[in-house]
Amino acid sequence: TFFFLSGQQVLGLVENQSDWYLGNLWKNHRPWPALGRGYNTGVILLLLDKLRKMKWEQMWRLTAERELMSMLSTSLADQDIFNAVIKQNPFLVYQLPCFWNVQLSDHTRSEQCYRDVSDLKVIHWNSPKKLRVKNKHVEFFRNLYLTFLEYDGNLLRRELFGCPSETDVNSENLQKQLSELDEDDLCYEFRRERFTVHRTHLYFLHYEYEPAADDTDVTLVAQLSMDRLQMLEAICKHWEGPISLALYLSDAEAQQFLRYAQGSEVLLNRRNVGYHIVYKEGQFYPVNLLRNVAMKHVSTPYMFLSDIDFLPMYGLYESLRKSVVQLDMSNTKKALIIPAFETLRYRLSFPKSKAELLSMLDMGTLFTFRYHVWTKGHAPTNFAKWRTATTPYRVEWEADFEPYVVVRRNCPEYDRRFVGFGWNKVSHIMELDAQEYEFTVLPNAYMIHMPHAPSFDITKFRSNKQYRICLKTLKEEFQQDMSRRYGFTALKYLTAENNS
Repeated sequence: TFFFLSGQQVLGLVENQSDWYLGNLWKNHRPWPALGRGYNTGVILLLLDKLRKMKWEQMWRLTAERELMSMLSTSLADQDIFNAVIKQNPFLVYQLPCFWNVQLSDHTRSEQCYRDVSDLKVIHWNSPKKLRVKNKHVEFFRNLYLTFLEYDGNLLRRELFGCPSETDVNSENLQKQLSELDEDDLCYEFRRERFTVHRTHLYFLHYEYEPAADDTDVTLVAQLSMDRLQMLEAICKHWEGPISLALYLSDAEAQQFLRYAQGSEVLLNRRNVGYHIVYKEGQFYPVNLLRNVAMKHVSTPYMFLSDIDFLPMYGLYESLRKSVVQLDMSNTKKALIIPAFETLRYRLSFPKSKAELLSMLDMGTLFTFRYHVWTKGHAPTNFAKWRTATTPYRVEWEADFEPYVVVRRNCPEYDRRFVGFGWNKVSHIMELDAQEYEFTVLPNAYMIHMPHAPSFDITKFRSNKQYRICLKTLKEEFQQDMSRRYGFTALKYLTAENNS
């Protein structure tokens, strides 16, 4: 409660510390009307119940419309409108002490606002120059700001200082689920991960996209961490359609990503890429949570479920939109398979056609994906048939199948129990099969996996026996869940797994 607001006072504001509203800063400078120096709206206290009763919305609208007849536009957005209203109704405002909004723009009186930096409550970088303004304490303020940007936000969620937060139903349910886990279980950390609530910042950068009106639009969906950031520009060059990305970053890495994106002409020119940051917590890479976050924020009718280290063929976006119509995707349950290949070369002359790709395959410049280490993952695609195919063909599900597919937006989510390396895509394809999706291979589409150092999670899988044991346990539990959900249909997954 704002006990210091009395009478008809409904706003608490700090006086503007520049000469803006005094006028005459340059020839033809015409500021909006204000009381004296005016007020700065960087920090506002609003007594909402009283504002509603006095019909605030009508009050500011009428004032704005009247002033706009002569001013034509605002210079300082909402601040101009607040000041015009206050000029007419000075009784509405309570002037807050200036240390609640120390304004660090050039030519301000901010330094008269405090004797010592310990007096300050809120620092306001309200200059277009931001961190480059002149002030005797600017170095201190800059360091404070940069430290806060890179602060581990998870620390702010924990009750470190004896300030208990109100309990809510969701957190109570979460605590209940966690308490039911056995902490002595050797797979406890794996099981706990699916209940972790990660801080998430949706649309971290500006996003602007209207799906095509013909209901054929497709969004590329992928997830990544800091070590795959270099793939973004290349993907944007190969895929001109909308993209939904989930990035797994720490607070400090989020700032590094921001600087990287702002310095990239390719990324700056793309408004149709949604970047959703999921902040790091826990010891595993929550791959399927990330995929679900990226999928959830797709606005087109279809999505291409890819991975960040693949480059789609040039023209795939337009090609898929045609396939969506030709294969009647809106009325059938299909998963369109994009055949996956790989190169071991860091510098690849990317094939511009299927004929060129087949030639590179014959020369050994390209291979079918995971040909050397895990052929089962993509064998059902039937690459021998694909070589000569000119029309789409149907393939059947087989154990460990994990193709990259285009599906309708309402397809099942990925199973969160699978984290890090292993079975994260296999389980999803199995679920699509259980829900009777038809797997159809596109004869003129392809994607190529680019080489990179092994991920931390695959290294753990290879070197840690307990990791492999837990993954096997989770697979078995997933299959049991499938049996419960899909009954007789799901029996084939158990027998296929036993035979594989």
